Amino acid sequence: MATLQSAINGAPSATAVIVPSKPKALTITYEALVAECSSFQRKLAAIGITHASPVSIATVNSYEFIVSFLAASWQRGIAAPLNPAYKQDEFEFYIDDIKSALVLVPRGAYAANAASVKAARKFNAAIAECYWDDVKNEVALDVKDLGQLKGKSKQPVLTPQPDDIALVLHTSGTTSRPKVVPLTHRNLTRTMKNIQATYQLTAKDRTMLVMPLFHVHGLLCALLAPLACGGSMVVPTKFSATEFWSDFVAHEANWYTAVPTIHQILLKHPAPSPLPAIRFIRSCSSPLSPTVFHQLEEKFKAPVLEAYAMTEAAHQMTSNPLPPAKRKPGTVGLGQGVLVKILNDAGDEVPQGTEGEISIQGENVTKGYMNNDKANAEAFTKSGYFRTGDQGKLDEDGYVVITGRIKELINKGGEKISPIELDNVFTRHEAVSEAVSFAVPDELYGQEVAVAIVLKPGARLSADELRGWTAERIAKFKVPKQVYFTEVMPKTATGKIQRRIVAETMIKQAQQAKAKL
Repeated sequence: MATLQSAINGAPSATAVIVPSKPKALTITYEALVAECSSFQRKLAAIGITHASPVSIATVNSYEFIVSFLAASWQRGIAAPLNPAYKQDEFEFYIDDIKSALVLVPRGAYAANAASVKAARKFNAAIAECYWDDVKNEVALDVKDLGQLKGKSKQPVLTPQPDDIALVLHTSGTTSRPKVVPLTHRNLTRTMKNIQATYQLTAKDRTMLVMPLFHVHGLLCALLAPLACGGSMVVPTKFSATEFWSDFVAHEANWYTAVPTIHQILLKHPAPSPLPAIRFIRSCSSPLSPTVFHQLEEKFKAPVLEAYAMTEAAHQMTSNPLPPAKRKPGTVGLGQGVLVKILNDAGDEVPQGTEGEISIQGENVTKGYMNNDKANAEAFTKSGYFRTGDQGKLDEDGYVVITGRIKELINKGGEKISPIELDNVFTRHEAVSEAVSFAVPDELYGQEVAVAIVLKPGARLSADELRGWTAERIAKFKVPKQVYFTEVMPKTATGKIQRRIVAETMIKQAQQAKAKL
């Protein structure tokens, strides 16, 4: 990434990364960051990582995550961040799907035979613990099992090319199989420049990074975009509402980006006194209600800028602009470095103010899903526009208003969950005949997971039993909050199951039952 390299070369002694820790924070300069990344890149090359080698990273937000991600992409490898909270079945799917050459896990994971380790071993991926070594003062690559890399010769240190795939992420779809999104250095660099331009980021800006780095939100907006302009970031291992403002103030951050759920949690906690100078607050990944927008601006005395993003666009597509330009609650702003059109089913642009499918085109957008011609044919128009799957319109000022979802994803606080994926898990239970998952409204997360269940004849199963069984097989955030049991699954006249109809029927029946009590 030439943009990042130029920022590093521009101010080598400037602070790049701060990791809050006790008794003393770990503070990394640009000079130290590039040296550490280069050292880690050589370590990767020494064990056989080369052009197009997939490197799965299953660690929490940390300095070692940042270094391993950058080093893998610099070595022309393919970085594949994974949620460290996944269960073994989930790790197995993602590791097998991209044929990971190497899986990076936290210190102690190998001895503990963690889920990520067992999954990597099943598919003969190399396994290495990746952590900050206080003794050697470096990011360690502690190889535990060479797997498929055993006997592979040492590789030369490489230089990435613009059209190399730097990052792959899976996006939950409405089909049963998550789609693989490849993002090139060119895609990422364009998004970094777009974000920098939107928020006028400079070397003076420092963000509080609270979004997980296994998502494009945290990875692109809170990590790569600040680094590209010589800025800096505070990187706690996870979001903590009780420590957020103390770290924000102590390390002199001046902006942050998060999902509405995090904003709402912060609103419930006392604001720091005196308030720090917050240049702006960014919200993305799920809808921000106008009420929360106004509460944030009132409490933290900073402009709130709602944005709209997708993995396929290497994150940002639109955003409300900084003052003095107009920011409009209830909209996701204007196209930022991308062309935005509202299209009908035929792929034709509709008049301004008319609803249709939000579609975009830009250098940040992936060229297509990996090994999925069907999905690509459905997602891209003949003129090259990517269909987002979201319904919306352009208002009188050209701001994008999202009016609904064409796709059926469950959006829980920014976590996109495939209902089909969940259905397939639930129907593996020996007592379950049919399962239909869907979203239900939730005050904190925006949406929560719900499922309608038809049991096999004579079978017995409680909601808590199903949740407990499910929690052993999928990540905690996917476990259903609401479980509805029904003798007959609602269907259309033609016998088709529509999630919207199932959801409406289950919720209505529950309300009627409650009213009778």
